[in-house]
Amino acid sequence: MDYILILDILGVIAFSISGVLTSLKKRMDAFGILIIAFVTSVGGGTLRDILLGVSVMWLQNMTYVYVIIVTTILAVIFRKKLFYLRKSLFLFDTLGIGLYTVVGVEKGIAEGVSPLICIALGTMSACFGGVIRDILCNEIPQIFRKEIYATACILGGFSYFIFLKLNFPVSLIFILSGSVVIVVRLSAVIFKLSLPSIYKKDEDIEDYW
Repeated sequence: MDYILILDILGVIAFSISGVLTSLKKRMDAFGILIIAFVTSVGGGTLRDILLGVSVMWLQNMTYVYVIIVTTILAVIFRKKLFYLRKSLFLFDTLGIGLYTVVGVEKGIAEGVSPLICIALGTMSACFGGVIRDILCNEIPQIFRKEIYATACILGGFSYFIFLKLNFPVSLIFILSGSVVIVVRLSAVIFKLSLPSIYKKDEDIEDYW
């Protein structure tokens, strides 16, 4: 088992749990919970692979499907313990975007695309599963809010190439660039950092129409 597959599986586990917790909050049935876990964990990676013109990972390797099913079942069984952990949904989501950003960048490099496209692929891998999850759960996707979410993935992607330019060992690059995503995201929430809003206070957008 290579390191990319390991990172990918860890990302699948983190995002599957995130999907389960979100669907449980919406009081979905067993089928709904599984579907949300599935699209959350492989949605971004599927879109990435389609754009790269390569085989979609979970169609070629049933390990992903088995991991999603087992993770979903365990997350449902131990849901009370997961909900007891404060901010558990946020934590699993943050771990997921950190892992998937690195995987997306690495897959872009393997296909020989430019660094900027690699960063975009990493951000897409990390964010779009959550976008699909939030849309299906009737929520505004986090990537479209003023919260620092996709920005953390972009910074992690840039740091990957900085560390690569500095000739850091490959294994260390994965850890450091993934950590950049996680630290930026955690810091943004802890210190209430956000992107600047284009709207003025008390501005009524209806006035523009």
